[in-house]
Amino acid sequence: MHTVGFLGLGVMGTPMALNLARAGTPLLVWNRTPHRAEPLRAAGATVAGSPAEVFAGADTVVLMLANDRATDAVLERGTPAFAGLAAGRTVVNMGTTAPEYSRALAADLRAAGGRYVEAPVSGSRVPAEQGRLVAMLAGEEKDVEDVTPLLAPLCHEVFACGPVPNALLMKLAVNLFLITQVTGLTEAFHFAERHRLDRRLFLDVLDAGPMASAVSRMKAPKLLHGDFAVQAAAADVLMNNRLIAEAARARGVASPLLDACHDLFAETVALGHGGEDMVAVLRALEDRTRRL
Repeated sequence: MHTVGFLGLGVMGTPMALNLARAGTPLLVWNRTPHRAEPLRAAGATVAGSPAEVFAGADTVVLMLANDRATDAVLERGTPAFAGLAAGRTVVNMGTTAPEYSRALAADLRAAGGRYVEAPVSGSRVPAEQGRLVAMLAGEEKDVEDVTPLLAPLCHEVFACGPVPNALLMKLAVNLFLITQVTGLTEAFHFAERHRLDRRLFLDVLDAGPMASAVSRMKAPKLLHGDFAVQAAAADVLMNNRLIAEAARARGVASPLLDACHDLFAETVALGHGGEDMVAVLRALEDRTRRL
């Protein structure tokens, strides 16, 4: 197998890269904070000293970075070095960015002689650890076909979505449902708690009925036990919320539920809970209740 580069070893990137390494994929990895690469070194990956070193040693490079600024930085986009990194390589962008940013990046990479596959995923830290993510791919048909087998250790489903930026638009549509669903679950939990209902009984009733889902079964125990350890950080949810709202406005689409969630997650972050799991939106709901 050819060596694959992997840039970005955060909450999602680390388990994803580990699954690739454990599947026998030769990996060359880099992270801005070097100590986060140590689990990958222990799993047999080679740790690079710079993004340029990764591009020099891999024809396919996976990006799992926080935002467009981080992506531009590792690609040295806008500098003469960009063409040297891009030429002859396939960049697989698995992070979540604005669709229009991804479209422009794809055009720049192709102009520099590279290939680009947009590959955002649906799922949080636990599905990432389990190799149960859902990937949405967009790009040239041949490039998508070539990249799909690489993602097998990470994903239990891979969907081809057509040209860039359709995969990101699909991801944003999915995330709109996720954000409103988890916010609704948290508000219902808060309602039950303030009425002094047995919280475990409430969640048991929920789990027994048609409202139950994989998401509720993952998030409900966290609410019950006050466990805000991050699976999907509230700050990242706020960023996703903003991206969805911008895409909605660009098409003249109303998003009233999303807009209400945006306010709540902005309050959650402002209260100091941005690094906690998205169920920490409970803190914003509690704060509003105190101010009634």
